[in-house]
Amino acid sequence: MAQPELNLSPKVSDEVRKTTCYMCACRCGINVHMKDGPDGKKRVAYIEGNRDHPVNKGVLCAKGSAGIMQVNAPSRLRAPLKRVGERGSGEFEEISWDEAYAIAEGWLRPIRETDPSKLAFFTGRDQSQSFTSFWAQNFGTPNYAAHGGFCSVNMAAAGIYTMGGAFWEFGQPDWDHTKLFLLFGVAEDHDSNPIKMGLGKIKARGAKVIGVNPIRSGYNAIADEWVGITPGTDGLFILSLVHCLMKAGRIDLDYLARWTNAPVLVDKDTGLILRDGDGKELVIDRVTGEPTAFDKPGVRPDLSATHPDGHKPVLHLMAERYLSDDYAPEAVAGRCGIPAPRIRAIASELARVAFEESFELPIKWTDFRGETHETMTARPVSMHAMRGISAHANGFQTCRALHVLQILLGTVEAPGGFRFKPPYPKPSRIHPKPHCKVTPGEPLDGPHLGFVHGPEDLALREDGSPARIDKAYTWENPMSAHGLMHMVISNAHAGDPYKIDTLFMYMANMSWNSSMNTTGTMKMLTDKDENGDYVIPHIIYSDAYSSEMVAYADLILPDTTYLERHDCISLLDRPICEADAAADAIRWPVVEPDRDVKGFQSALCDLGARLGLPGFVNEDGSQRYADYGDYITNHIRRPGIGPLAGWRGNGESHGRGEANPNQIDRYIENGGFFVAHIPEGAEYMKPWNAAYQDWAVEIGLYDTVQPYLFTLYVEPMQKFRRAAEGHGPIQPPDHLRDQVARNMDPLPFWSDPAPANLAADYPITALTQRPMAMYHSWGSQNAWLRQLHGHNPLYVPTKLMRDHGLKDGDWARVTSRHGEITVPVMEMAALNENTVWTWNAIGKRKGAWALDKDAPEATKGFLLNHLIHELLPSKGDGHRWSNSDPITGQAAWFDLKVRLEKVPAPAESKPSLPPIKSPVGKGPKDLAWKVGQ
Repeated sequence: MAQPELNLSPKVSDEVRKTTCYMCACRCGINVHMKDGPDGKKRVAYIEGNRDHPVNKGVLCAKGSAGIMQVNAPSRLRAPLKRVGERGSGEFEEISWDEAYAIAEGWLRPIRETDPSKLAFFTGRDQSQSFTSFWAQNFGTPNYAAHGGFCSVNMAAAGIYTMGGAFWEFGQPDWDHTKLFLLFGVAEDHDSNPIKMGLGKIKARGAKVIGVNPIRSGYNAIADEWVGITPGTDGLFILSLVHCLMKAGRIDLDYLARWTNAPVLVDKDTGLILRDGDGKELVIDRVTGEPTAFDKPGVRPDLSATHPDGHKPVLHLMAERYLSDDYAPEAVAGRCGIPAPRIRAIASELARVAFEESFELPIKWTDFRGETHETMTARPVSMHAMRGISAHANGFQTCRALHVLQILLGTVEAPGGFRFKPPYPKPSRIHPKPHCKVTPGEPLDGPHLGFVHGPEDLALREDGSPARIDKAYTWENPMSAHGLMHMVISNAHAGDPYKIDTLFMYMANMSWNSSMNTTGTMKMLTDKDENGDYVIPHIIYSDAYSSEMVAYADLILPDTTYLERHDCISLLDRPICEADAAADAIRWPVVEPDRDVKGFQSALCDLGARLGLPGFVNEDGSQRYADYGDYITNHIRRPGIGPLAGWRGNGESHGRGEANPNQIDRYIENGGFFVAHIPEGAEYMKPWNAAYQDWAVEIGLYDTVQPYLFTLYVEPMQKFRRAAEGHGPIQPPDHLRDQVARNMDPLPFWSDPAPANLAADYPITALTQRPMAMYHSWGSQNAWLRQLHGHNPLYVPTKLMRDHGLKDGDWARVTSRHGEITVPVMEMAALNENTVWTWNAIGKRKGAWALDKDAPEATKGFLLNHLIHELLPSKGDGHRWSNSDPITGQAAWFDLKVRLEKVPAPAESKPSLPPIKSPVGKGPKDLAWKVGQ
């Protein structure tokens, strides 16, 4: 009998367009399958992973596949909007782009000509911060930053000050060689696909995974060992591991002597580093016994010797601190919630794998002192951490402690350990310093953000008051490398340190899930003064969707969705590099918008030209960049260096070269990305590997070679501490002296944030995580992803469920020192016994996102944000103390302390706020369409 003919390879699309995903920050490569619509225009049919892409190699998660629902979301804004009702009413009228630009120009031009600092320009989770900071710098305002200040600046800044880079975008584990992998505080939304792929690879090889997290979900659920630590005590646990390793002598002395400042001499009187006449750090040479520059060819730094005048190497100071019984497992176990024998067992396992399972790779290389090595020594222990340990008031020192732990084991940049991704590693000294000099009608005197190295680098006005509205780079938080976005609205409302005129924000849902004190923030945005004028006079907001924040703006500039725009994932910003390669990528308009919207960056090109900003106009005053795509192609940041590294000049140059008018086309032809692999022999030991340093200069990552020592002891912090003790011409105000002297410790230490958060009255810690299926708040309006997380319960550990007489489906009132919420609860056994948590950003305000007012996100969903305040409880001294890390200013989201009580089930979660009117109305009950045949 004849078999039927089956088409085993049916045509699934008319065309495949390759670009970069934006459903989280992984920046995976995607194939967007297109079909011809009835109007002849191509439409998105479905999305799959790009197997050739260096980030995901074809793997794609639920978020990435659901990108099609973002492009078709009913909540998409359709045209520029001008507010016609009161702020918060959601009453707008559609206007043209010309009118929108005219309104914006009418607000912005006068303040630029008189006082540019009256503009506060802050952006959310966009990936164009190199561009938006360039725009703000040309405007002349010091008030610019992005969302890192309320996300993970502690991790980034601690990593850069300690070792020249940190986790995730700055580096990754050596997945091919690691044998023991520790995760600290990692939720499922960050670096999702690469971590899943890496975990699969190492578990298939039999490597052990240890998850340190109060909550056992996601990655921790598949860990071989879960450590349900008490929130906020990670630093204490890590330093106890350091204690055990140092006491047992299980640290890599050769690595410490060669590549770190462990042998560098510290002045016994000042606590500053001893240096020679050229400013080079001094060590005692084992051969000569004399103080010698650390990088002198042939020097053998001595970890044991001391200076004749009593000056000691850094490692001696570390031993004096960490060998103390204060860090013994028995002393910390109760606070950490981890039994002392288990702490010792984990320390022993770290040492065993690092040293007893070490091996050599036959890679010949030459270090920065000119010494050639025939092999590289592997230390196959790797670590990864994110916001979970970062978002505490002790987060900077905790992150520093984790980096120090890695360095003591000799695992950073060694085979099997943590590896930097280009353009890192970079010593902290070559990063910009923050600038804040405001000149009417002129650009700012330099970049807004950077790394301070002493009191002279703070962003202070001549009278010593903060130069920035968020008080970044002041004595309150000297090393705030990403700014303090969570303090902008509060400070502007309070006029502390000064009043502003215009708040300009992009993709920052600050009236809802991106703010502490959500209810209070909405009041601040709508508050009026005694004259009946808004306290914050003008608010401009840009977003692609009708989010909660839209209702609180005066002017809306509607953004495109990510498949309708140009974007640049740049080496100047947040690239997609791997440990073995430099890589960048683009997005490009695979579909044309069907609405009167414009990519925000293109709108900034237009607005910058109308305002005559120097970087956005030609000499004759004409617009320099037609749109963001034009900027990506033609902008030159410094000679030969532009936003994209691939196919420069005539298309044959990479890294350095003139602008290439066909550059974006070359990226599109290559799948939307560019990769330059690190030469053989240069892949490891990057900070000290001469071959890597030469390659980095050749491709444009550095202008000169930049070898450096890892800084176990961070001297800039000691400079701030000395100022607090009364030394030097620039000193903190009296009320901050004790705080600066206590916190700016050059060696990591642990402090307890619980007392400041009234833990005696509110004994339970409350946390949030982002689920793997969500990233930005826009995920929970996605028709596919909502089916995974339509609402969020409060997860409560078994002990607290029993103590409060709760069972699944009951409701509880959750109270903090700031407010209360009433929410449904669910029991979770794999949870620290004194911690409750929920998914972040699932709860929605009624009327937002084109959702029905009775949508589960609005009736059973909720935010913990209502319980959190941007300020700490008053100390009675008249000062406004930010609920932030006192070193970097990172928002201390995870220091929230609460009480629980069982209550009768209400009709819906509380607080229940009245619906806001949406300019796009409500979406259809059923969202369905068909593309092509």
